Amino acid sequence: MSQHRHQSLSKVSSSSLVTTLTEFCPTFKKFKRKDDEFQAFGKRVITSHFFKIIMICAVGSNAFLTALWTSYDIRYRLFRLLEFSEIFFVSICISELAMKVYVDPTDYWKDGYNVMDVVIIIIIFLPYTTRRFLGKQFTYLYVADGMQSLRILKIIRYSQGIRMMISAMRQTVYTVASVLLLLFLLMYIFGILGFCLFGSQDRGDYDNWGNLPVAFFTLFSLATVDGWTDLQKQLDNRGFALSRAFTIIFILLASFIFLNMFVGVMIRYTEDSIKKFEQERTLERKMTLMEEKQVILQRQQEDISRLMHMQKNADCKSFSELVENFKKTLRHTDPMVLDDFATSLAFIDIYFSTLDYQDMTIHKLQELYYEIAHVLGLVLEDLPQKKPQSLEKVAKMKDKT
Repeated sequence: MSQHRHQSLSKVSSSSLVTTLTEFCPTFKKFKRKDDEFQAFGKRVITSHFFKIIMICAVGSNAFLTALWTSYDIRYRLFRLLEFSEIFFVSICISELAMKVYVDPTDYWKDGYNVMDVVIIIIIFLPYTTRRFLGKQFTYLYVADGMQSLRILKIIRYSQGIRMMISAMRQTVYTVASVLLLLFLLMYIFGILGFCLFGSQDRGDYDNWGNLPVAFFTLFSLATVDGWTDLQKQLDNRGFALSRAFTIIFILLASFIFLNMFVGVMIRYTEDSIKKFEQERTLERKMTLMEEKQVILQRQQEDISRLMHMQKNADCKSFSELVENFKKTLRHTDPMVLDDFATSLAFIDIYFSTLDYQDMTIHKLQELYYEIAHVLGLVLEDLPQKKPQSLEKVAKMKDKT
């Protein structure tokens, strides 16, 4: 009876919790913030290039000082500098997290790189909490100290090339898994075969082929072509006739086929990721240009409406005066939105140089026409002048009379 009552109470409590959450989520989405201006200011700060440069410099300098920290002599001499840099880096990371969560508290957790930043901050505080609660003599304290090298992963967010490579690797997961599965099957077959041929305890190579795990490690060395001649020499010394055919066939299949297939898959998906990344950058640039156009057009429309309202109130002003007043409101410091090929500086330079060549060509053609006309005039002057036939007949009639 009590168990049934406990189950009913748990069901009621869980259902009430679900209903409160479902009621809270839409109300939270409908919640309007009253600090829109400060939120927009924070968004401009965290998306600015100056902020990115500060974060890159902070992560890079911390990685450099962490490398110096591995030397006991330098750690002893620069103890104060290392402590100050650690405090500075931790404060910058916490400030970045606070600003990003403040700007967008809901969508912040949807980005994987933001979650990675939170995990890195937890890892940063891990040695301090371990020393505080478990003591300095804790067995695995060195693991927490070694995990501090992961903080350099924060630079991935600010490197587009690294993010592009990560997206390409994410797309190749299934294909690469299939290639690795085929390679594993090949190594399993050759591992069993190698154990049966060369793994006997009496006269075989028991150290390299004595069991399946050891055979797998040996086959991995053959697949990477690392020291395969030494392995083959040990088999030759024991007089195995099929050892060379076994080694050559496995190297051809594993190294020259499967590993090259793996590299080819990575190259293919990397090229696709680069094309997709370039398309996204082009689309982002177009969206930015459209936003700038909308801001400029909206401001100019507001200026025109204000001037039209002023003209209605002042009857003495004419339309020409309105145009002159509107020209005064135009800001020459506004960025020119040049997203077409015909408005690019390179095209304008080529266009003006083409016009100059055209003018020179027209001038030379005109000089040539003048020369041709002058030569034709001289030729006409040198020709003998002939009298018209009608005038000759009149002259003959007069002579006869």
